[in-house]
Formats: sequence, structure tokens, C-alpha cells
Amino acid sequence: MAYTTINNSKLYQNTMLYTGDDGTRNITESGTFQADLVWLKRRNSAASHHLVDSVRGATKAIYSNATGAEATDSTGVTGFVTDGFSLGGQGGYNNNGDTFVSWTWKANGQGSSNTDGSINTTYTSVNTTAGFSICKWTGSGANATIGHGLGAVPKMIIVKNTSTTDSWMVYHVGSGSNAYLHLETTNAALSPSTAQFQATTPTSSFFYVGTADGTNKSSSNMIAYCFAEKQGYSKMGIYTGNGSTTNNAFIYTGFKPSWFMCKRTDGAGSWAMFDNKRETFNDGNNSSFFADSNDAENVNDYNVEFFSNGIKTNASSDNIGRSGGTYLYMAFAEAPLVGTNNTPCTAR
Repeated sequence: MAYTTINNSKLYQNTMLYTGDDGTRNITESGTFQADLVWLKRRNSAASHHLVDSVRGATKAIYSNATGAEATDSTGVTGFVTDGFSLGGQGGYNNNGDTFVSWTWKANGQGSSNTDGSINTTYTSVNTTAGFSICKWTGSGANATIGHGLGAVPKMIIVKNTSTTDSWMVYHVGSGSNAYLHLETTNAALSPSTAQFQATTPTSSFFYVGTADGTNKSSSNMIAYCFAEKQGYSKMGIYTGNGSTTNNAFIYTGFKPSWFMCKRTDGAGSWAMFDNKRETFNDGNNSSFFADSNDAENVNDYNVEFFSNGIKTNASSDNIGRSGGTYLYMAFAEAPLVGTNNTPCTAR
């Protein structure tokens, strides 16, 4: 059995749905947390993915489907409040009558400087319980290390140079230390990662950055979202598709999932995203988003099923389960299979 100290995952990661109203409002759910990373997407029509965090500050947005530098969306995410975040009336965040999804994670507010690496971070906001941190630093243009504060080895790191239009850079344990991916494209994993991550596995104290503009450009502002595994709450790894639409790969997580993202690494494929709020039961179809695309929600495209102990990816597409395709993934829990309270969860 998979045991965990996180019996209530909604204290650390959550999905919320809402309908836009063009006004000033709070997006909250009782009993959750003050958001430190807000990843937000309009559902019913095309719009960019918006990422705002408490380290860079409210109104400061970057977009997973684009390489643009940080923008100031003054009426987008305007603050971080108890049980959620606050919004203004900007269309990409709150257009009247449009439907939206927000995915949120808890770190620790703006944080403070971390001195574990060769570059002192401006801020590192850390939640060691949930294995999540946000790191901001000024690039040096030379090989360096960045303290993430997790006290555990991160298995996924998402980096953006917020000063320039350089690509997003992603390290994932599934593709290995000598490879990297771009979040805004469907491209396969690239190698070597010498200039991006020094082709070196992160440690429990810091991760490596090289000379690439996308991870450490001199005098640029850099941001990284770092994720470590926590038993019964989060899982990052790799699986192989078999092309079946009825019996494709099963990913054992040790928990009932609430959120899942996967990406093919050995060929082209989108960063497909699923959650338990837009689809509440296993009916053979799931609504998906692609982190690399501004497209509206893809309805009934994929059969991705959430069970009490893992995920079934019954789709033959390049994005989910092509025969012989290699896929990385990251998943978070709705509930552990069995927590410290010894209460087993059930499938949806």
C-alpha cells in the first residue's frame, strides 16, 4: 500500500472552474490554500495559457504556449487570497460568459533568497511537504547551480527567461539528464542538454543551469517551477504506449489522480493536460488541453481514465499512447490510495 502524510491533497494543489463576468472577483474554494502558482486557461474559445506566481508578483504573466517575455496584465490575476486568487476583468482571465479552468499550487508566498547554489536566488518559495518550489534568479551566462530548497531531488523543472522571447526549457527525469524539452512546442526531446542543464541530474539542494539564454542568460530574470515526488500525492515518470484504444498503458501512481500531464519524448506530440473537475467520471472520453497551444478545450478526444491507484491512457494518438511511443508524465492526487488515516479511496 502507498502511505502518505498528505491525506488532503487540496491543501497543496487544486483545480477550480468558473464562468467569467468581466468584474473584480476572487476565485476560491473553501478549505484549500492561498495560491502561489496560478495556471489559467479559457475553455470555450482560443486564448493563451496564463501563468502567474507569487514570486514574480500578481499581474506578471507568462504563457506556456508562447515564448514571449513576461507581460503585465494589470486586470488579470491581481492578487493571492485565502483559498485562491483574485481577478480583474481582462478577457483572457475573466471575459463575461466564457468558461475557465485554473490549476493552482501552494509554495510559500514570495519566499526568500536561497544560497545553496553558486548563484543566490532573488527569491525561492518552497513547500517541502508538497515537493514544490518557485525560484527566481538573475542569469550569469555561465555554468551555475540554483538552490531549489526542496530537500529532495526534483524530477521536473520548468524554466522560463522572463526578460526575453527565448523558449521554455524543461528538465524531466523521464527523458534523462542529457535531454530537455520546450514547453511551447510539440517537438521531441532534444539533446545534449549541456548548455541548458549541464547534462547533469539535479541534487536535493540545487539544479544545474548552463550557458543557454533560456536557462541562464546574463542579466536576464529567470523563473523555475520545481517538482519533487511525494508518495501518495505526486508522481513523475515515464511510460510506453501500445497503440490500443481499449487497453493502453497503465500508470501506477499510488493515489487517485486529480491532475495529469503527459508528453511524448521520442517524437512529436503535445503536452496534454487533464483534471478531475472538467471530467468527473470515466466515460471513455476526456476533455483535454495542450500546454503548447492556445486552442479551446478539446472535448471527447481522449480516453484517459483516473482510478483509485493510477491512470489508464486508452488512446492511440501521438499525444497520449502511440504504439512504441515513450511518454513522460506528471500527476497529482485527489486522494491517496491509503493515507495515514488508513482510509482507502475509491475510483471515480
